[in-house]
Amino acid sequence: MSATWDYTIVGAGIVGLAVARALQQREPRASVLVVEKEMSVAAHQTGHNSGVIHAGIYYEPGTLKARLCRAGLERTIAYCREHDIAYTQCGKLIVAVDAIEMQRLRALYERAEANGVPVAWLGAAELREREPAVTGLGALLASETGIVDYPGMCRSLAAGIASHGEIRHGVEVQAIREETGTVHLETTAATVATRRLVVCGGLQADRLLRASGQPVDFAIVPFRGDYFALPASRRDLVKHLIYPVPDPVLPFLGIHLTRMINGSITVGPSAMLAFARERYTRTAVDVRDLVDAFRFPGTWRVLARYPAAGLKELGYALSPARYLQAVQRYCPSLTLADLRPYQSGIRAQAVSADGRLIHDFLLRRTPRTLHVCNAPSPAATAALPIADEIVARLCGPV
Repeated sequence: MSATWDYTIVGAGIVGLAVARALQQREPRASVLVVEKEMSVAAHQTGHNSGVIHAGIYYEPGTLKARLCRAGLERTIAYCREHDIAYTQCGKLIVAVDAIEMQRLRALYERAEANGVPVAWLGAAELREREPAVTGLGALLASETGIVDYPGMCRSLAAGIASHGEIRHGVEVQAIREETGTVHLETTAATVATRRLVVCGGLQADRLLRASGQPVDFAIVPFRGDYFALPASRRDLVKHLIYPVPDPVLPFLGIHLTRMINGSITVGPSAMLAFARERYTRTAVDVRDLVDAFRFPGTWRVLARYPAAGLKELGYALSPARYLQAVQRYCPSLTLADLRPYQSGIRAQAVSADGRLIHDFLLRRTPRTLHVCNAPSPAATAALPIADEIVARLCGPV
């Protein structure tokens, strides 16, 4: 075991593991350590998402999201092929059901072209021919979009990392001290010394940045995504992923039908302000998380900025019938009996003090550390190229 590690990564979600792999590939002789407070990899956002390999339609051209998502799709598929990870490119349909959504769909078509994403425009008849259970005025078909077993991908990444480095589970970071030549991590297990540090804290990103003594001008505000699953008798309902047209001012993609890699179909997620960052029942409350969320002025400003969206999401959280109505707009044959319980997910959404939702990836650098402060969707898709971006910044000049 190294007395002072060359590189340490905090967090064993898909981004943290991808960073560890990228460092080992860049410097095969370097010592690499991953510390994770949970007892497994992919315990939070990576293991509680829709499992979608995104094609990169939605993101503003020129952003890190747009650039890295395109590269991420190709590299995720290549990794899955090389390591025998289950995936399939079933394609996605973004369905418009009224005139306003048709306008937004045209804007998405233009954005897809700007981002180099191949899409096809479908009229109502073509949509119905492809998906008889789906109704709409038109749709965009993104044939490259796929689904994958992200937890399985993380287990594969972890196995490769552990063969040349070390992953320590059940180790929670409490403080980070950066000194000349070395970074010291105070943890629940022992002090770790490392020459360089990458923090992929996910839902704890703001707290870990604060624990390093750095200024924090944002907060992680958790949004719970509630899902349902369709019964086995409805597994042939759709062949593609079926998405509504999203509200362009919000970072959420709406309640969609997702084919899962095990053959099931999920419905969701919603996007309700959560009262616990890392608990996945719908009634979960963590006092610390609740206090942190509501004493941060940006939380109140977000709620004030998007009152209609907040009320709509509250309706979904309180009423399965309202949740169903959102899906019936494009898939009218579904009934309440089709909505079966399924695990929830929690999105780590970075919010500025003035109430802006931070849409792009957000990285903060010091001489010897790099903090991944915001890595929302499509971070799982883009994890491998995000890792290369992080390593280039970490090892380059400040």
